[in-house]
Amino acid sequence: MSNQNKKGVNTNSNSYTIIYSVVLVVVVAFLLAFVSQALKAKQDTNVALDLKKQILASLNIRDLDDKKAEETYRQVVKSEEKINQEFPIYRCELNGEVKYVIPLKGMGLWGPISCFISLNADKETVFGAYFNHESETAGLGAEIKDNLNWQKQFQGKKLFKEGNKKEIALAVRKKVEEPSTQVDGVTGATLTCDGVTLMFKNGLAQYMDFLNDK
Repeated sequence: MSNQNKKGVNTNSNSYTIIYSVVLVVVVAFLLAFVSQALKAKQDTNVALDLKKQILASLNIRDLDDKKAEETYRQVVKSEEKINQEFPIYRCELNGEVKYVIPLKGMGLWGPISCFISLNADKETVFGAYFNHESETAGLGAEIKDNLNWQKQFQGKKLFKEGNKKEIALAVRKKVEEPSTQVDGVTGATLTCDGVTLMFKNGLAQYMDFLNDK
């Protein structure tokens, strides 16, 4: 029997290429979906743990391993409340003192930035702050997250100017003129720092009733 009479799959045909490609895409999609689903619980746990570590960092509690972070969070964070059913506040107790942690979100130079800021029981004095970002420039805007000393500058700062509790005064400035409410900006990252200031102004404005309620 000649080779011309033999039947088989023509691997050079267009139909074979199309079918092969479709099968390959389906298999890969199934595997990716399976892996994603299998890892989802672990990913959700890691995200929740990272959030807890950021809240603790705003309370000046840092560099904890996962187990210690979970234990400390349970001890320190007493409750989570929401303003207008939307804006969260974490009520905490640290060394016998009440602290409030407020999450904030804004925009930096290249993308979203965020912050957890902790306040003393007076609701106007900053106890600590932790900043994060998605895409700020390393060595410049990224310093809001990477530079611990810069974050420490916020400790003891006031949210308001003396006698004016209607407007948020906490800000980042290239030149500090009001030491009680202003922090030195990051060199070379003016737009990122402006984003931090705007994040304070817009974000904390949602909590004004809470901040003024003694």
